[in-house]
Amino acid sequence: MRILMTGAAGKVGTLLRPRLAREGRTLRLSDLLPLEPGPGEEVAVADLADESAMAKAMAGVDAVLHLGGQSREHPWADIVRANIDGTQVLMEAARREGVRQLVLMGSHHAAGFQTRPPSGEDLPDYAFPRPDTFYGVSKVVMEGLGSLYHDRFGMNVTVIRLGTCNEGPADTRGLATWISPDDLARLVEAALVAPGFHVVWGVSDNARRWWSLREAEAIGYVSRDDSEVFAGPLVAELGEPDLSDPVHDRAGGVFTMKELGGSW
Repeated sequence: MRILMTGAAGKVGTLLRPRLAREGRTLRLSDLLPLEPGPGEEVAVADLADESAMAKAMAGVDAVLHLGGQSREHPWADIVRANIDGTQVLMEAARREGVRQLVLMGSHHAAGFQTRPPSGEDLPDYAFPRPDTFYGVSKVVMEGLGSLYHDRFGMNVTVIRLGTCNEGPADTRGLATWISPDDLARLVEAALVAPGFHVVWGVSDNARRWWSLREAEAIGYVSRDDSEVFAGPLVAELGEPDLSDPVHDRAGGVFTMKELGGSW
């Protein structure tokens, strides 16, 4: 099985590469930055928005893990080219190649202005998009493209509304939004074989989690990690979080609290 991984030089790609390595599996790494392939890997340098380059990168591929694009807030034109045009070019290349399975790395910023539900309920799967940035808007478009290519062309597409993926949470907000790299790899593995179209929250089953795991679990995801093991030192240093503070009450946190414009 050959999987095209776009954005392979980025943080998430670097975390996932060793975790997705399998006997009989080839990871085709694609990025604009130089990459050194390891065992079971090959490299295809390509700009996401370059149709001919993406067609070459897609040749002989069985599945796609799309991590590429502009990962931070940038001027609109940059976001459109990398994240919107780039995703459409990628998906069209996959369609033409006959690729049936796509995993698109979305973001919680697609629903950044969504707030904590009352009474300790989870923020639902498929919570209506409320983007907090131009970047968030591009991830809403990604979800729309995934839905279109599933409904019109029958492709199996899972969009992951990714939370905070690091080896451990950096602050008390992360105690709710964190997904461990191991759990993210488990979620990706489930998505690589899931039929249909899905939008799932990318989060570990943290004690402080407030984003639903129902849809992720429905496609076979089983979280084995919990940020609470990191809570002691973070709470001792920063105090218990005020859940009425927008940083903790809104899905997008601090990105809902800044003036729109420029690079945030």
